[in-house]
Amino acid sequence: MTLKRKNLSAVLTLFLGAVVIGALWPSPTTAQTPGTVFKDCPECPEMVVIPAGSFKMGDIDEKPVHRVTIPRPFAVGKYEVTRGEFSAFVNDTGYSAGGDCYYWTGSKVEKSKSRNWRSPGFSQTDRDPVVCVSWDDAKAYVRWLSRKAGKEYRLPSESEWEYMARAGGTAKYPFGDSEGFLCEYGNGADRSTGFEWKNKSCNDGYGEKTAPVGSFKPNNFRVYDTVGNVWEWVEDCWHDSYRGAPSGGDAWTTGGNCRKRVLRGGSW
Repeated sequence: MTLKRKNLSAVLTLFLGAVVIGALWPSPTTAQTPGTVFKDCPECPEMVVIPAGSFKMGDIDEKPVHRVTIPRPFAVGKYEVTRGEFSAFVNDTGYSAGGDCYYWTGSKVEKSKSRNWRSPGFSQTDRDPVVCVSWDDAKAYVRWLSRKAGKEYRLPSESEWEYMARAGGTAKYPFGDSEGFLCEYGNGADRSTGFEWKNKSCNDGYGEKTAPVGSFKPNNFRVYDTVGNVWEWVEDCWHDSYRGAPSGGDAWTTGGNCRKRVLRGGSW
């Protein structure tokens, strides 16, 4: 499954969007109907309810492939967290999201203290996904959401993220195996970019920058940008393989290297 996986230090920043998740399983409610979209507070992101279920996690590069069961419905951000949503958090709390952001110079990736979520090196609107946020920044954001909403918000586990992104599919991508359809579902390194490794089969029109969230088609669970746009933080510590991974949807926070956290998705 080409819903890629990588690791990064929790205190470093990159082109990332912090997808948030709200726990909904204290008791069955109407809001738990799969596909339901809701907002818990004016500052909160739109959430969509994901059904319980099971799937095979991993692929030929991420082994061992193993069955994971998600025992209860949960909710996940319908879109990647936007610059406007993250700005509301910063303005309300005075939180200082750090610099040292990795960015694309046009020929290579470099780290710069002058790059941050407000100034990533390319233009953005408030509807673009927030970038240059660390895992620690993402955790601070979801703690703030929990206080605002009066409900539990947290980062998803890696297995919850993959289950959500696959949306019942087993193909290379959530929409099938053809790279020709990538530009219909996400902002990637395609013909509109100068990258040597670009996908030459299509052009999404956004070049070397982020796209406003929701610009492309959603997956079958009605979640957007699960491929392309920006990488997304999850809760788990980094492990070199899935050997010994939890099978019940929980985040894997024991063993491994917890100074590094898992990123999922991919970016332009």
